[in-house]
Amino acid sequence: MLTVGIAMLQGARHQHMQSILRAAENIDTEIEIRELRKASDVEGVDAFILPGGESTAMKIASRYENLYSKIWKEIRDNDTPVLGTCAGAILLSQNGLIETSIERNAFGRQKESFQAEIQISLEGADRFPGVFIRAPRFMQGSRHPIAWLEEEVVGVLEGNKMALTFHPELTEDYRFHVWLLDRAKRQK
Repeated sequence: MLTVGIAMLQGARHQHMQSILRAAENIDTEIEIRELRKASDVEGVDAFILPGGESTAMKIASRYENLYSKIWKEIRDNDTPVLGTCAGAILLSQNGLIETSIERNAFGRQKESFQAEIQISLEGADRFPGVFIRAPRFMQGSRHPIAWLEEEVVGVLEGNKMALTFHPELTEDYRFHVWLLDRAKRQK
């Protein structure tokens, strides 16, 4: 059994829950989802999901319970696999957990949100339905790209840390969540 911890401060956390459950069904893996709200919730988690939302508000909300500082420590100390989407990707970059720098809301405001087909390289090249909502942008590309919107890098994979500027949890394609479970199984 794998324990997947989802930071529950903001964003499409319930959609991530549904996606990780579907991914587990697709690869016949038993999981427990743990809702992470405070530091003590982090102990024993095999993989993390950091949903989108407003990154500054998420950091402020986390301070009272030290949630993110405990998650960062677990990722650094144990190389725990993590999937960060949108604001989750921003937090991974701002805390030095990925080397790729990122800029908030770089694609524009809420009204500039869009959907577009992107290319991914996740166990083979393929297309994926990208959903971009007030999306951040990787600043200098990356040495570790795994997803592209035309020529622009929109997803990176650095070791066990995946950062995406789009929202795979808002689609019915569970490949990124399957990746997270596969990585966690290898670590266990």
